[in-house]
Amino acid sequence: MSRIAAVVLAAGFSRRLGVAKQFVDLCGKPALQHVLDALRHTGFEPLILVVNPEVARALAGLDTTGYRVVVNEQAAEGQSSSVRAAIAALPPDSDAVVFVLGDQPFVDRSTIERLIELFERTGAPIVRPRYADGPGNPVLIARPLFEELAALTGDTGARPLFQRHADELVECDCTDRSAPLDLDTPEDVERARRICRERQVQR
Repeated sequence: MSRIAAVVLAAGFSRRLGVAKQFVDLCGKPALQHVLDALRHTGFEPLILVVNPEVARALAGLDTTGYRVVVNEQAAEGQSSSVRAAIAALPPDSDAVVFVLGDQPFVDRSTIERLIELFERTGAPIVRPRYADGPGNPVLIARPLFEELAALTGDTGARPLFQRHADELVECDCTDRSAPLDLDTPEDVERARRICRERQVQR
């Protein structure tokens, strides 16, 4: 069984939204808390949360039990700086890492389980989901590419790796669902709140 880490990337500055998306209230708890809770009992080792200094100062408002919190002092350089910080924090025996976006509060645990299952079966260096509306996140990346992840620059995340290793990338069939909602705009937040309320009614 592979040792797989999970990294929650939550160091963005929410410039498009205008308020810290990590702490937007969704049905009584911060948006980021939904992500942290979804991963807490999945068996990942370790669980890493990457935040910017502003979010770090407000972490008392979150339950980060079980997570190693990494403060990215270079967060203004873009998402690649958070990826680099995460790679530096991984144990030397990590076989792979799943990157989860902190602004996707409805990330589906079963999607992540499918990624891991496909990785265990194929050993592919990159495994990403293909949803009904196209490829998306979370993404699993294996150890052979950690050095390349640690060399990323700019605000592109791991996309350059997807291009360089397109022939090795394996897509996980998740076409039975749509990609998780990102909280980028006020309209996204309102949509997320509607989804949250609908889920509460269904319980």
